Amino acid sequence: MDPLGAPSQFVDVDTLLSWGDSYEDELSSSDTSTETFHEDIIRSPFLYNKDINGKVVLWKGDVALLNCTAIVNTSNESLTDKNPVSESIFMLAGPDLKEDLQKLKGCRTGEAKLTKGFNLAARFIIHTVGPKYKSRYRTAAESSLYSCYRNALQLAKEQSMSSVGFCVINSAKRGYPLEDATHIALRTVRRFLEIHGETIEKVVFAVSELEEATYQKLLPLYFPRSLKEESRSLPYLPSDIGNAEGEPVVPERQIRISEKPGAPEDNQEEEGEGLGVDISFIGSHAFARMEGDIDKQRKLILQGQLSEAALQKQHQRNYNRWLCQARSEDLSDIASLKALYQTGVDNCGRTVMVVVGRNIPVTLIDMDKALLYFIHVMDHIAVKEYVLVYFHTLTSEYNHLDSDFLKKLYDVVDVKYKRNLKAVYFVHPTFRSKVSTWFFTTFSVSGLKDKIHHVDSLNQLFSSISPEQIDFPPFVLEYDARENGPYYTSYPPSPDL
Repeated sequence: MDPLGAPSQFVDVDTLLSWGDSYEDELSSSDTSTETFHEDIIRSPFLYNKDINGKVVLWKGDVALLNCTAIVNTSNESLTDKNPVSESIFMLAGPDLKEDLQKLKGCRTGEAKLTKGFNLAARFIIHTVGPKYKSRYRTAAESSLYSCYRNALQLAKEQSMSSVGFCVINSAKRGYPLEDATHIALRTVRRFLEIHGETIEKVVFAVSELEEATYQKLLPLYFPRSLKEESRSLPYLPSDIGNAEGEPVVPERQIRISEKPGAPEDNQEEEGEGLGVDISFIGSHAFARMEGDIDKQRKLILQGQLSEAALQKQHQRNYNRWLCQARSEDLSDIASLKALYQTGVDNCGRTVMVVVGRNIPVTLIDMDKALLYFIHVMDHIAVKEYVLVYFHTLTSEYNHLDSDFLKKLYDVVDVKYKRNLKAVYFVHPTFRSKVSTWFFTTFSVSGLKDKIHHVDSLNQLFSSISPEQIDFPPFVLEYDARENGPYYTSYPPSPDL
């Protein structure tokens, strides 16, 4: 205990700045009090929620020093682990803790067990055992780590605890990748607070200096502090964001019960005998999803023996693989180029996406990553009608997307991209780009030519999209003013394209 009159080494959680409050100055300076969103803007599955943000604290320090209802200790199955978190808790709690732990007779991975806090400022200690991580058993490790956080929170709820201090449960000793584990920790806490938030007033993430940067980076994805931060974080969410409680979703374990097993659903008619029958509905597990010989499939298509429905399902599986990779890969280097972004709506109320050709250094970046980024951003947008504005302004040969890449993109993307794309405005085209576009839309892809609109000046563009609805790169405005003179901001609405 502290000597009389000496300052306490313990930290009261009520004195710590919440995650929402830590952003308050930035919010006020950017005037987000007037921030609004449109119904057609795609929202994150983790919505901006000021009340939830007020319950969350990120604190760099020793969890054993927190003055809260309970702190969480990460240990091994015999509850005798000698990691830095446990050693600090044991040292400050005193010898009575060891005696109390012996009565628990160990703890299995993913479980949570309770003891008193003894000489700690915290009244209770929740002990849990994180999983040992091996990449080939990743799914099991994810489920176990989720259980650690979920069971600790459930115990806190059952014991009517008002505040909980979490250490980083995935100890370095057990080899769990920090970033992967942080995604699970944050989304599990977020989902729990959404459902049971009235039972807990504070959840503190106590982190070390090495862990702090990862938590700072990922917290906005699950606890956005403004509508703008919510929108900005959406493309960086991983493909698996868990179910309604944050639990990892394993498609192979999802059970579907059909009235007639082994028969196609939705009253699909048989397409004939033998290979003409669509058998792609059989099996959704990993083995059944393996692709067959591509050359053989192409031959069957040419012979008319592979059904259109089977072909579409095959394409959908291929797109889903790209989408999963896009959501799991670090695409921050492509995002920093600011070559693709969402802006306002056109005169028909459709979402406007902007592509800035000059910001695409084709020879310097991995174009497969560029394709992944396009899919990551556009998958949410393409569910509704949208238009593309492509600024060809001041591009050079180092910025030109070749026809092979564009053909690959067109072949990979889901059918919704093509169906809901209503117009492409090609701004400041050159003679060469017009010829290239004509050849590409005539001989390489179908159904796109009539959607292309070459726009020589911004004044022409504004007949379809109000200037207030587009975020222009400054060089585009400067170029257009130099070549075409000043633009006007009032135009009659254009007919639907």
